[in-house]
Amino acid sequence: MRTLEAAAREQIDAIIGRLKGEPGPLLLVLHAIQEALGHVPPAAVPVVAEGLNLSRAEVHGVISFYHYFRDHAAGRHTVRICRAEACQSMNGEALAEHARRTLGIDFHQTTAGGEFSLEPVYCLGNCACSPAVMIDRELFGRVTPERFEELVARLGRRS
Repeated sequence: MRTLEAAAREQIDAIIGRLKGEPGPLLLVLHAIQEALGHVPPAAVPVVAEGLNLSRAEVHGVISFYHYFRDHAAGRHTVRICRAEACQSMNGEALAEHARRTLGIDFHQTTAGGEFSLEPVYCLGNCACSPAVMIDRELFGRVTPERFEELVARLGRRS
């Protein structure tokens, strides 16, 4: 198992110390770690388990259950594609397949150069403008494969 860098370990210890007294602190701690580090490194699992008096299996189970948590650093841009029914009914699956081909990665992966991460989400709340995509914190509706390529190309030029 990989070890944590000293700075990351200090941040995780501080997060646990700050939140362990809260009711049901595991999710709070994991969200805070991901916010601070950009992901929840696998080496953090035993640290969190010990700090919250939980088993490693309990901590790992929560991380693996919730798609939100990542075990590796995200790309410079995170592309989220809605996978809910409304978007699916408006060619969302074709858009998702096009995004995978265009970026050369699958869901929960990051491009080799670290430019883009691709994530599925189950509703972006933009059902009237399906299919919906969120790139970083910007929401786009009625995204076609052509529009997707334009959005990705625009980000590639800005980075």
